Amino acid sequence: MKTTKIEWTEATWNPSIGCSKVSAGCKFCYAEVMAKRLQAMGMQGYEDGFKFKILPERLNQPLGIKKSTKFFVNSMSDLFHEQMPFDFLDKIFEVIEKTPHHQYQILTKREKILAEYFKNRGVPKNVWLGVTVENAKMKHRIDVLRNIEAQIRFLSIEPLLSEMKTLNLQNIHWVIVGGESGNKARPMNRQWAINIQKQCIQQNVAFFFKQWGTWGEDGKKRNKKANGSLLLGQEWKEVPEYEISEFA
Repeated sequence: MKTTKIEWTEATWNPSIGCSKVSAGCKFCYAEVMAKRLQAMGMQGYEDGFKFKILPERLNQPLGIKKSTKFFVNSMSDLFHEQMPFDFLDKIFEVIEKTPHHQYQILTKREKILAEYFKNRGVPKNVWLGVTVENAKMKHRIDVLRNIEAQIRFLSIEPLLSEMKTLNLQNIHWVIVGGESGNKARPMNRQWAINIQKQCIQQNVAFFFKQWGTWGEDGKKRNKKANGSLLLGQEWKEVPEYEISEFA
């Protein structure tokens, strides 16, 4: 069931919305722009724009979907935001455990809270855990992630803002790379992306190249659709192998 334009997932589920900036990748946050647009449209839930809030009324949405679906959890927020109550997180993961026929992709820039939450809790088998690593300064997030037991551990290197000379991908199953979009987008160097792709091959990690974004492979600025998603003349849309429960 494909209901989102995000290439590497099938649907989104936002039991909380809103966020705050914690690192360089947040500078031109797409979710913040979208939240302000939805606020201007009078969309329910976005009355406060991009201010963080939990939405208990959305908690049970996946329970009503019988077809196996890959959900990106909190495309409009960070599930491990500082203001997220752990008791509400517990309720989110209860829904996840009740729906083993779905897969849930969870991405965060708050690795310390991620580690704190799972210190004395197990990660459900149908959860993919990921961290954003937008530049070399954020590589420490990978070390936190690799030590949390999860069926799939993944990195979102989007927007890719610096060279990643050496990546330790031990216990990492998937790497997503992409350039930044929007009028103020920062360019992604072609060789940075190629270098990550080569490291994924060397370390036997699935590699997914999402897009060039606003700046093309040739270093020119244009519509992101025109820039496309070819790297080295081909598409790289690899996805790690994973299990889906037969029981709804």
